[in-house]
Amino acid sequence: MAKPSETLIDPQVARAIVEGAHGDPFSVLGLHEKGGQLSLTAFVPGADRLRVLAGAEVEATPVPDFPGLFTAPMQRREPYRLRAEGHGATWEFDDAFRFGPILGEMDEYLLGEGTHKRIWQVLGAHPMTHEGVEGATFAVWAPNAERVSVVGDFNLWDGRRHPMRRRGMTGVWETFIPGIGEGTAYKYEIRGAGGALLPLKADPVGFGSEHAPKNASVVRDIRDPHWSDADWMAERGPRQSIDAPISVYEVHLGSWKRAPGDRMLSYLELADQLVDYAAGMGFTHIELMPISEFPFDGSWGYQPVGLYAPTIRHGTPNEFRALVDAAHRKGLGVLIDWVPGHFPTDAHGLGRFDGTPLYEHADPREGFHQDWNTLIYNYGRTEVSNFLTSNALYWLEEYHVDGLRVDAVASMLYRDYSRKAGEWVPNKDGGRENYEAIALLKRVNVTAYGEDPGVVTVAEESTAFPGVSRPVNHGGLGFGFKWNMGWMNDTLSYMEKDPIHRRHHHHQMTFSLHYAWSENYLLPISHDEVVHGKGSMLQKMPGEGPEKFANLRAYYGYMWTHPGKKLIFMGCEFAQDREWNHNQSLDWHLLDDPSHRGVQALVRDLNRIYRETPALYRNDSRPEGFQWLEANDADQSVFAYARKGRAEEPMVVVALNMTPVERRYRLGFPAGGQWDEVLNSDAAVYGGLNRGNLGGVVTEAVGWHGQEQSALVTLPPLSAVIFRQAEGAGRT
Repeated sequence: MAKPSETLIDPQVARAIVEGAHGDPFSVLGLHEKGGQLSLTAFVPGADRLRVLAGAEVEATPVPDFPGLFTAPMQRREPYRLRAEGHGATWEFDDAFRFGPILGEMDEYLLGEGTHKRIWQVLGAHPMTHEGVEGATFAVWAPNAERVSVVGDFNLWDGRRHPMRRRGMTGVWETFIPGIGEGTAYKYEIRGAGGALLPLKADPVGFGSEHAPKNASVVRDIRDPHWSDADWMAERGPRQSIDAPISVYEVHLGSWKRAPGDRMLSYLELADQLVDYAAGMGFTHIELMPISEFPFDGSWGYQPVGLYAPTIRHGTPNEFRALVDAAHRKGLGVLIDWVPGHFPTDAHGLGRFDGTPLYEHADPREGFHQDWNTLIYNYGRTEVSNFLTSNALYWLEEYHVDGLRVDAVASMLYRDYSRKAGEWVPNKDGGRENYEAIALLKRVNVTAYGEDPGVVTVAEESTAFPGVSRPVNHGGLGFGFKWNMGWMNDTLSYMEKDPIHRRHHHHQMTFSLHYAWSENYLLPISHDEVVHGKGSMLQKMPGEGPEKFANLRAYYGYMWTHPGKKLIFMGCEFAQDREWNHNQSLDWHLLDDPSHRGVQALVRDLNRIYRETPALYRNDSRPEGFQWLEANDADQSVFAYARKGRAEEPMVVVALNMTPVERRYRLGFPAGGQWDEVLNSDAAVYGGLNRGNLGGVVTEAVGWHGQEQSALVTLPPLSAVIFRQAEGAGRT
């Protein structure tokens, strides 16, 4: 009778298995029946002897000329383990090839169609019990690969040991590896077309990563989260609407504050320190610069490699959940920066993932950002669109994130973004709009709002593209809010000028009201304004010492009373003196100085008054919420306006004096009676000289600024003064 190795293993097949070149190893390895005979084939590199442990112990036969390859006749199909001996050692293990597939037919169908909303539930690495054995499943999309293997310390990074099973026409490869659990580092070894071995790849849907400079993915168990934020989740929708007060504190977790020894704070430390600080300052939201895993600190996270992995710099996925949970318990929403606009070219990343331009465009005119040396997603490919849309849902659902601020939207919308003629490919109609990116953004917004009511999406979009924050079913992109970059550029340009010249640039401060209702705007003073030689917010201000602080305080008074939600970058709230440096902590010692402490107190009070005063937020996106009282007094650089909520809610009048001259100024008021001075940026507690309107003002029937009532008010130098109707005062 012939030996099993002689009848069941073709030499070419055996060579392909041993060399790791077989495209379908599950058709060879494990239990198979051929010619009426059931046999087991196993490849165990380094083994000289192999025994099969089932109902009875069976000695396997080595396949001649192919070290490590064994066969053994079997009586029946049943669970088994393998015991190997070699190089003086003995080890026992479950054979990965004895286990059946994991993906279900519906998952296969949806993945193939590109409509699986939650691909992270089936792709990536998942600790689980499969067929009664503890281990982890792995699944990855690599449609043009000839063979894909999982490698790690557990198999000596040998791609021959754990090749994966191809799942039909989906392009997905999967396997179950027994004995693998939380904390295991792994990558994918991919054999591309023609048998070329690619650089080892991190998992595109991996939930964890090694600490830099290492870059392998890490198995993380994200099942069974423990949340205590049910009240917040039930109530957050109204807190994030266009009618709500929204004041966002933008944070780079690595440099907000450092622990002794210049160590970055952990998610758990931030859950205590950052959350308490932001809540105490009166912000409604924290916005985190990208926390998806990224290889280079200097990118600040804007060149992510692991879109599904919270960066290990601060801890594990469950520890990141704890940070979000702590924020919610303090009444703070959490937004994260989300980067679907580009990805880096690092060898372990998405670029030419299976040896072909899989996630990116093949043509560099469509697939490469010259400004950032990064690759651009092929938004028109259904699997790529599905990958990104599902990633948006992943953060919203697995981490209870309250919203996504989408980075660099303008770079996605236009095919000629930062390109010269001839360096870009027009759309099918010959135009510059990127139809595929537009469709992706609409899909993301429809999916996010449809699947997770109460969330919010925010676009960083710097052009005049129409309808960014208009619903998709009304022809828009579907974002909840849009950053008002025009407001930021115009007003900072004005503030940087010496007050003596401001009269010639007066309408840089008023121009935003010409388009204020065209979108749902958020006013940003972001990290981009305090880096790369732009100076800190304090350094932008003209004058010396006290005048710089006064200018900054007046500007913040203007910002918090201008229509639109608010965002300010960390450190700006206490007038950080130097530019932001991502490699070191903010200069918290500056709070020993009364001037810096005063700016911090001002921002805290602005947040409080803003949240307490519906007139300052209720109609942010409606023209009835704003009324100019004086928009044209360029000679005195004075601006005055009213903010209005509902008819029964107290109105607010704001007056700004942008010169270093104190003014006694007649100011029109939209209603008669007592108006309380609820904030004056020249107050001593903020670092000013207490010049103002103690006790408020009472109007008189003197027509002024187009109003029937007016009052003489004191406008301190370089100041913002906020008046609010007193209780019981008349309403108009």
